[in-house]
Amino acid sequence: MERLIELGPEFWKAAVETLYMTAFALVMAGILGTLIGVGLYVTRRGGLLPSRVANGILELLVNFFRPIPFVIFIAVAMPLTRAVIGIAIGTTAGAFAIGLAASFAIARIVEQHLVSVPPGVIEAARAMGAGPWRILFTVAIPESLGPLILGYTFIVVALIDMTAMAGLIGGEGSAPSRRSTASASSSRW
Repeated sequence: MERLIELGPEFWKAAVETLYMTAFALVMAGILGTLIGVGLYVTRRGGLLPSRVANGILELLVNFFRPIPFVIFIAVAMPLTRAVIGIAIGTTAGAFAIGLAASFAIARIVEQHLVSVPPGVIEAARAMGAGPWRILFTVAIPESLGPLILGYTFIVVALIDMTAMAGLIGGEGSAPSRRSTASASSSRW
């Protein structure tokens, strides 16, 4: 019981860091992933604004980065993290890496749910004279909103898992800090 009381402050500190990293990454990945996913949807063949070049570049990005294991992705993203955040280790750096990695997963989720909108609904909007952007914002996105929200809840759970791995770069959060691990091991002996 003493041990639990002793670790109480460390627990709450780690909980706050985990929430910060998850929120930061969710906002970043939500914005970036939604933009990439919408880009994939509108530029695909038969899409609202078809473009083979734009779609090919977006597909290459998503298909290249999404399957990379997160631990490897953190290491590979360190130079970019340092360039954007100013440091490659710490809570904010970890949250940035998590957000970047999650954006590719969110992009694929967004694209899949937008593609699942029945083509008849899109054609009906076109027949009524709606342009591509109006169809996107008043038909496609609202029609896929329910499944998109479910997809985002899945991502939140994955982000919390990623915060534990971010501890490898000093992101702390769910991972114990070196100080608490060292003091815990020394107090056992």
